[in-house]
Amino acid sequence: MLARRLEATEGRGNAAFVEAMAARDPNSGAIWKSIGGTLAMFAGVGSPLTQTFGLGIHAPLTTADLDAIERFFQTRGSRVFHEVCPLGGVEVSALLVARGYKPVEMSSVLFRPLEGGAPEPAAQANLRVRRVDRTEGDLYARIAGQGWSESPEVRPFIEGFAHISVARATCFIAELEGTPIATAALFMHEGVALLAGASTVPGGRRHGAQSALLDTRLRSAASSGCDLAMMCAAPGTASQRNAERNGFHVAYTRTKWEL
Repeated sequence: MLARRLEATEGRGNAAFVEAMAARDPNSGAIWKSIGGTLAMFAGVGSPLTQTFGLGIHAPLTTADLDAIERFFQTRGSRVFHEVCPLGGVEVSALLVARGYKPVEMSSVLFRPLEGGAPEPAAQANLRVRRVDRTEGDLYARIAGQGWSESPEVRPFIEGFAHISVARATCFIAELEGTPIATAALFMHEGVALLAGASTVPGGRRHGAQSALLDTRLRSAASSGCDLAMMCAAPGTASQRNAERNGFHVAYTRTKWEL
């Protein structure tokens, strides 16, 4: 089932981040746990990663499992959030509504087959994409953060996420005439490549950096044996339209629920 593969990949990608966060700072309390097939993540109170993935997708959702999931978050002082794939069935949403949950966000999950590999990227003499070395976490985080300079409220999270991503994902930087201007990351799980971490500094936009980073990541994923690539975007946004122009299709639209 396509949805199971996509949800498992994003869940495992976030679990890898939580593991790296815990390894970097044992006092962070970062932890994840599989409960009835659902992956519950805690990366700190208020973190966008503190939520579940795969609710009701890998196994039928039971009241006992939902009780255990809620305790996982509430004992850590956190609200409870679930990213819910509609293919888990209406029973999942009905159970959440009955327990007082409310929908707070939606996201499109997009995918693209990689059979036959990915096309060769168009050559640009002044633009170079390279893989980030594990020792370049500070540089990668700085460039990723600069891409969110217009949103100072989320910049610290972006920088922290980017720095830790270098330890668990395959990360890339685009350089314009030798100057780093954009970042992007790739996480692979059982033949599915999750594309995330796209960020471009304001002065480096409209130079094709993200297109070059996308091409490079697709080729890297295909050469590593992946047959699918996936990404997530807010419905109807420029990010979704750009993905569709690059061969991605909407698999389904998820709803985030909050208790």
